[in-house]
Amino acid sequence: MTGEGTPARGRRAGRLRETAAEVFGWEELRPEQLTAMEWVLEGRDCLVVMPTGSGKSAVYQVPGLLLSGPVVVVSPLLALQRDQIAGLPGGDRGPGAVAVNSDLGAAGTEEAWAAVREGAVRYVYLSPEQLAKDEVVERLTEARPALVVVDEAQCVSSWGHDFRPDYLRLAQAVRRLGRPPVLALTATAAPPVRQDIVERLGMDRPRQLVTGFDRPGIRLEVRRHLGDDERRARVLEDAAAAPKPGIVYAATRKDSESYAAELASLGLAAGAYHAGLRAAERRRVHEAFLSGDLDVVVATSAFGMGIDKENVRFVLHASLPGSLDAYYQEIGRCGRDGEAALAVLHYRTEDTGMQAYFSSRTPRPQTVDAVVRAVHARRDAPADLDGLRRDTDLSRARVTAAVNLLEEADAVVTDASGAVRPVPGTAPSRAVRRAVDTAEAHKRMDRSRVDMARAYAETTGCRRRFLLGYFGEEYEAPCGNCDVCDAQESGDGRAAGDEDRHPDAGAYPPGAAVRHGEWGRGTVLSEDGDRITVLFDEVGYRTLALDALAARDDLLTVVTGPDENRPGPHG
Repeated sequence: MTGEGTPARGRRAGRLRETAAEVFGWEELRPEQLTAMEWVLEGRDCLVVMPTGSGKSAVYQVPGLLLSGPVVVVSPLLALQRDQIAGLPGGDRGPGAVAVNSDLGAAGTEEAWAAVREGAVRYVYLSPEQLAKDEVVERLTEARPALVVVDEAQCVSSWGHDFRPDYLRLAQAVRRLGRPPVLALTATAAPPVRQDIVERLGMDRPRQLVTGFDRPGIRLEVRRHLGDDERRARVLEDAAAAPKPGIVYAATRKDSESYAAELASLGLAAGAYHAGLRAAERRRVHEAFLSGDLDVVVATSAFGMGIDKENVRFVLHASLPGSLDAYYQEIGRCGRDGEAALAVLHYRTEDTGMQAYFSSRTPRPQTVDAVVRAVHARRDAPADLDGLRRDTDLSRARVTAAVNLLEEADAVVTDASGAVRPVPGTAPSRAVRRAVDTAEAHKRMDRSRVDMARAYAETTGCRRRFLLGYFGEEYEAPCGNCDVCDAQESGDGRAAGDEDRHPDAGAYPPGAAVRHGEWGRGTVLSEDGDRITVLFDEVGYRTLALDALAARDDLLTVVTGPDENRPGPHG
C-alpha cells in the first residue's frame, strides 16, 4: 500500500462510486470490486480471482475512466471481445472501445487505430497474437496506455506452453509498452496457477484478491461408463431431460457436431461450436444461444468463456476434462442467476489416455535445435521472432513455443526491442537438453492435472469438498448437493465427510511447504479424510495416503524455512 491516509483513500473510493453510478448506472459496488479498483488507481499490479458473474470487468472499466491513458485489454476470443464491447454503456458519457483483430479489414483497422490515436476510446481489446506484432506494439506505445488487463488470465498458465504460445510473450510486450501496471483477471485459479500467472506475466509484488470458490447452487454429479455407446446415450438423455438452456462440452470437434446433430434429431434446438467452424457460423451459434434461440450448445472448451448468460441450467461434460481448473471454469457458466443448476461429468477410464495425449504436445527437440542454432548464428545481429521464423522456415507458433521453452530454461533472453539473444556460456546442444527437460516438466505437470480430474471422478467423498480443496479452500462436508453425499446419506446414514478422523489429520495443513524423499518440494493443497493432495514442483499433483506416510517417518517432511526441514508427525 502507499503511504496515503484514510481521507485520500476515501476520496478515491468516492470518485470510483460516482463514476460507476454516472457512467454505468451502478448504484452500488461490491466491497471486493471497490478494493480491487482502488488498487488499480494506485498503479499497483493486481491479480483478481472472482467467480463468473461477479463483475470482474468492472474492476478495470470504472477506474479506466479515471486513468491518464487508454486501457489495453488482452482477451483470448473474438466473441468475448465483442460481448465485452457490446456490454459497455452508449451515449455521450459512454466510454469508447475498439477491438483490433483479424475480423477487421485494412480500412477498419486504420479507423480503429485513428480512434486510439485521437483519444476517442478508453479501451483497446486485442488477442495475445495481436500484441505480439511489432506494428501493434508501436501504435500502442504512442498512445501511452495506463493499464494492461489480461482477461481470462488462467490461459497464461493453461494455454501458454501449448495452444497459445503468445500468452507467454505478454510480459515482454508489457515491457515494450513502457511497463504500465498489469491487472490479471480470472474466475478460477488454484494457488499454483495464481503463482504461475504472476511469474509468467512478470508482475511486480502484485496485490491479490481471491474470493470464495464455492457455488452451492450447482449440483455436482459424475456418471461412470464402461462403453462409449452407453455414455453417448446417457449424455443425450441427460441433455434432453434437463431444464434448458444448457451446454454440453465434448472432447473433439467431431463429437461436438455429432452430439448436436443427435440432439437436433430429438427435436431440440441444438448447435455445434468449435474452432474449425467458419467465423460467421461461430458468431451465429454464439448469438443464438445468448438470445435464447438455442436449447443446447455442444462445444469444445473455448465456448462460453466470459459469456454473459445468467440462466444456463446445466453443463454436461461428455468426457474427462484436462484439469479441474478447466472443469470448474466451465461448470461455473451455469446457475449464475442463483437458481439451481446441474453439472454432470460423464467419464470412462479410457478418457485419461486421450487427455494425456493432448497434454503432451510440446515442440520437438529438432524444432528447438533449429531455433537455438538460428539464435546463435545471429549472435552479432540478433533477430526477433519473425526473423527467426524466416531463418528456420518454421511457423511463427512453433518458433514462439521453442523460444518460450529456451527462455524458461535460461538459454536465451529477449531484449526490450524484441530481439532474441543467446545466454553467454550456453552451447546450443546444452540449451536443447535444458529446453527438453523443461518440456518434460510441463508434461508431468499436465498429466498430473489429468490424474486430479480422474481422482475427482472416482472420489468416494464429497465432491464439493474435493473440488474446493483443489483450489486451496477448506470445506466441511457433507455439502448436501452432490451425488456422493446423497448416496451416503441414504445408504448408511453417514454423509460424505463423516468418516472417523485419521489420527494424523491436520499434520500436513493446507498451504504447508513439504519435501518428499523422491519427489522433492511441494505444497499441500488439501486434506480429504485419510489422504492429502500435494502439488510438487517437479512432478505435479500427487495424492498421498496418511497411512503410507505414517509407515515411513522420512517420506514427507514439513519445511519450516528455505534451508531448514522439520520432520512430519512421525519424525
